[in-house]
Amino acid sequence: MKRFLRRWVRNLELESSPLILRARRFYPRRGEAEQLERMLAENKITAVLDVGANVGQFARGLRLRGYRGRIISFEPLARAHARLRQAAKNDPRWIVPEAVAIGDRNGPTVLHIAGDSVSSSVLEMLDVHRRAAPDSAYVASETVRLAKLDTAAVEFLEPQDVVFLKIDVQGFESQVLAGAQDLLPRVKGLMLELSLVPCYRNQVVFQPMLEFLGHQGFELWNLMPGTAERETERLLQVDGVFFRSDSSPTPRPTGAAERLASAPGGR
Repeated sequence: MKRFLRRWVRNLELESSPLILRARRFYPRRGEAEQLERMLAENKITAVLDVGANVGQFARGLRLRGYRGRIISFEPLARAHARLRQAAKNDPRWIVPEAVAIGDRNGPTVLHIAGDSVSSSVLEMLDVHRRAAPDSAYVASETVRLAKLDTAAVEFLEPQDVVFLKIDVQGFESQVLAGAQDLLPRVKGLMLELSLVPCYRNQVVFQPMLEFLGHQGFELWNLMPGTAERETERLLQVDGVFFRSDSSPTPRPTGAAERLASAPGGR
């Protein structure tokens, strides 16, 4: 049946449609989803911080693959947050705090709302991203509450938790990490979107982000293809999965904001 459906989709030339592309982004190939769940199990993860949860696609994917630990999902957009809470309402181990964007300071900020919702960002979107995903163009804006992860997550974590941090914030990754200076030494693994070329103005791109995470004791475990240009097949973004080895140091990331900000492609 699955083989038939794939062939049917190909015959109708639907594989490059925005709907199919977005579904693939949040529900990766069976092998990728199973790999992630195995990595969480191997590292004995007990709590997942889901930053940029949208309507809960990532958390639902974890549940479908068998993860039974706690999930704390953060989402700033009002409409998406309402759907996220609805999705989590019957799962007592899936926590959805009040609507909040995660960044490097506490206070209000303006979030640009994308037509596809999932590409919404605090940062200005660049043409290379719009060309690759025309449905991601900004259509509105919304003032939201911004908070450091150190502030927003502390009440939901227990002292013995083994933490996995997932970040999907459309170019705002360095700001999320800069606002997690107290929390980051507790993080055993993380998954974040890495841009091979700038897709949002002033974002930190692949190589400096890789170097920063290496300095914090994280090792690259896996790369999963993300957004690509439709006509050229040039890959623009990947999802990177990182874990600390048992021998890796867990330094306090003092000066994280300054280090990321001064990186090539940073602010």
